[in-house]
Amino acid sequence: MINRELIRIKIVQLIYAYYQNGNKNIDTAEKELFFSLSKSYDMYNYLLGLMVSVTKEARKHLEIAQAKARREGTAEPSARFALNRFAMQLEDNTMLNDFMSTQKKTWNDEPEFIKKLYNMIVSSEIYREYMENPDDSYATDRELWRRIYRALIQDNEDLDAIFEEQSLYWNDDKEVVDSFVLKTIKRFDEKSGSKQELLPEYDNEEDKDYARRLFRASILNANEYQRIMSTSSQNWDFSRLAYMDIIIMQIAIAEMLTFPSIPISVTINEFVDIAKVYSTPRSGGYINGMLDAIARRLINEGKMLKQMPKRGLDEEEA
Repeated sequence: MINRELIRIKIVQLIYAYYQNGNKNIDTAEKELFFSLSKSYDMYNYLLGLMVSVTKEARKHLEIAQAKARREGTAEPSARFALNRFAMQLEDNTMLNDFMSTQKKTWNDEPEFIKKLYNMIVSSEIYREYMENPDDSYATDRELWRRIYRALIQDNEDLDAIFEEQSLYWNDDKEVVDSFVLKTIKRFDEKSGSKQELLPEYDNEEDKDYARRLFRASILNANEYQRIMSTSSQNWDFSRLAYMDIIIMQIAIAEMLTFPSIPISVTINEFVDIAKVYSTPRSGGYINGMLDAIARRLINEGKMLKQMPKRGLDEEEA
């Protein structure tokens, strides 16, 4: 689950903090990086568990409504949402239950939020369409939760407040983690039952090694990378550059020079996207131009054995 997009974001955050806090112990900082990444995986599991908790809340309401219907001799309410097949499969999931069994804090600690979210769901158009849909299938049950997640969980201020209170790391991670939860919903197969595999913490050991090498190279070679930035900033005022921009470019240069298999265009695009979120409104364009110039300079000096497309005539004149 922890992919290179998330790793890059975490490294930017942790290296910025590394310099700002004045604690220059790289081993301690590296441990903090991996702890922060593990918290992202915790968040992924908690968000899956949220759907289970809402389903349990639905069953409580169903039991009350059924008892009332029996007393009054009226038709019993539909159990369709409370017994949603996708949600019940998730509730039985071995990997999720193994994770939740190790956690001190669960959604049982947030009863008011669970009730509020349940009421939002049953009041929504998504719920109404689901309850009226004649296609009573597992696929329909799974699609309901995909829609609920996108509409009512992905951007939920109350949920953001809970995560901010629980962990310093989580709110910055949520957008990326949301994409993995949605991917997991889509991957669920009724035939897999409780053995349905969730996303692993790391897809492979290479990504963990990538995180360690990029983090260390960015810090240990910082002076060299900043010298490269300074000598390549002929068309920009390097002294007025935002500090976050310097950090982002420092890490981008580390990736260019440390990982020969990663194309330059991928590195530039990824760190420009990070700058748009974590730095100033003008940072994306500036960093794009600077990294392009730096990469070409490193190639021309024989310090980097990668290729870039040739500039057009207009670009060379500019």
